[in-house]
Amino acid sequence: MPVRSLPPPTKRRKTAVGSTSVKSLEAQLTSAVTENGSLNPLADLLMLAYGSSDAREMSKAVYSIYRVFVLIISRRMLVYGGDDAAKLVRKWIWEKLDSYVELLVGLLQDEEPALRKSSLEILFSLLKHLSTSLTKSSATAQPQFHLAHFKHIVHGLLLCPPSPRSNGSSKHNSKTMLDVRENFVEVWFSVYDDIRWCFLREATTVLSKYSSAEYPHLLDNLLSIMEKLSTFPTDPSELNSWWVEELGVKPPKHKSAKGDAEEDDAAESVDENDEDDWRKFFDEDSNSKDAKKHGAKARAYTLTFHQSLYSLQAHRAVFTRTWLNFLPHLSSISTSSNRALTTRALNVMHRGVLPHLTRPVLVMDWISACVDLGETVGLLSLNALFTLMRDYNLDYPSFFTRLYAFLHRDVLHLKHRARFFRLTELFLSSTHLPATLLASFVKRLSRLSLNAPPAAIIMVVPFTYNILKRHPALMVMIHNNSSIDTDSFIADEPNPNSTNALDSSLWELHSHIHHYDSAVSTMARIFAEAFTKPGYSMEDFLDHTYGTLIETEVRRKIKKEPALAMELRKDLFPMADAANTDDGSAGRDAVSELWVFG
Repeated sequence: MPVRSLPPPTKRRKTAVGSTSVKSLEAQLTSAVTENGSLNPLADLLMLAYGSSDAREMSKAVYSIYRVFVLIISRRMLVYGGDDAAKLVRKWIWEKLDSYVELLVGLLQDEEPALRKSSLEILFSLLKHLSTSLTKSSATAQPQFHLAHFKHIVHGLLLCPPSPRSNGSSKHNSKTMLDVRENFVEVWFSVYDDIRWCFLREATTVLSKYSSAEYPHLLDNLLSIMEKLSTFPTDPSELNSWWVEELGVKPPKHKSAKGDAEEDDAAESVDENDEDDWRKFFDEDSNSKDAKKHGAKARAYTLTFHQSLYSLQAHRAVFTRTWLNFLPHLSSISTSSNRALTTRALNVMHRGVLPHLTRPVLVMDWISACVDLGETVGLLSLNALFTLMRDYNLDYPSFFTRLYAFLHRDVLHLKHRARFFRLTELFLSSTHLPATLLASFVKRLSRLSLNAPPAAIIMVVPFTYNILKRHPALMVMIHNNSSIDTDSFIADEPNPNSTNALDSSLWELHSHIHHYDSAVSTMARIFAEAFTKPGYSMEDFLDHTYGTLIETEVRRKIKKEPALAMELRKDLFPMADAANTDDGSAGRDAVSELWVFG
């Protein structure tokens, strides 16, 4: 609730304020701003806004105050300077503006969708006006961004303070409203480069200052925004969209001469011990050869704010810093909610995070730790590790050993088996993998298929066929008759290179030709035919379930009618007749006696 600047209210004053309309107060304030009069009605207008319980009246008051503040900002009444009286007035106006912004931030969690949308739009409109005013009043010629106001917006999106119309609730325990998050991401975060850069920078500060225990949905709110980012720039020419229009003017180029480097360092010194300094996350080490080769290239940590917005290296640096500060929070506490957030983070890691990090190997330790969690989280972390190995030359010798450990008895019964086969096919797609390694994977899957559901066997068969087709050295496993009496495969060996699988055979898959399900038995017969097919598309077999198998059988057309008895005998299970029995027992049920045990 804002502090009133008027004398203590009397009963007559309360009645007058209560009967005064929002429209008349706005007219008084508009006249006062233009004529340099008293702005005391602004406190009354804020009181009406805070005390309004009706959404329509709240909306009228919010827009009236917005128009008043836009007029105040345009008249440069918030610019520093003037005598003591002017400073007191300016301080009082800033207090009212902070109260108004606090009201708008709370309305982002209001139950009325129209108020949520209008509050977010007003907050960003005020950001533009305040930044423009700050640029005009700046002593330097550089355009400015009003970070103090933008921090309130970030806090509203991540910490989610309650709405003033929420019956006095003061807990920050809610998630960001879906429409607010989508509106922010689609209209500002994914479009404007200055908004994205400043949000990522401020989000890291929020993570360091506020704990997830006090704000349980902080991590979820931040991840919900970052995982939607699909427009991160990949080329400096893509940095061309600015919410604050003054930032659209390109800054002067960074001076790279030796004499000018000292001026830049003096203009903006960097504290190496400052944990909040995003500029330390630069592309390359200072001792690298590339750094010496490109000595004239400006370092991200010596750029001014305006120059940083035009530097792709600076955008990647602040992006890297945000993720490196966010990921450890997911593994600090092992809960079901954090496990779900870890799964979501790993889902976007390989395509939405790693390509934009300054040094992708920085997340290697966190990803490696996630492998130990197993199930979906472990499998997705292996996917991220594989991306690091393939695209960023990460050396991880135990990758296939860790992957082999996922082939346990439950993998073909879990709901994520389709994802497992999709990723495993990707991991084993290289033609340079040793035959001993691939034979272990094929043999282990064949062994697991013995007690797998039909839908899983239908995945195993084409998966094995594709590997054999790609690696002819494994064809010996089909026609190997030396292991009829004893199977040389060591099922308990954790190292896939030491299982002797290549000396074994795929007799498990051959046994499926007698499977009770016709789809499975038909698929299993492909190993007895010539390998003339180019290969199966695994996507055609990953969606099979018991439901799809039953539906296939129901819709199957019967080509030949089965043999049936045309006449039904009435005495199929006759009762024993006392006249026809030797012992003379009457009324004995022969069928029921078959089910008597003991």
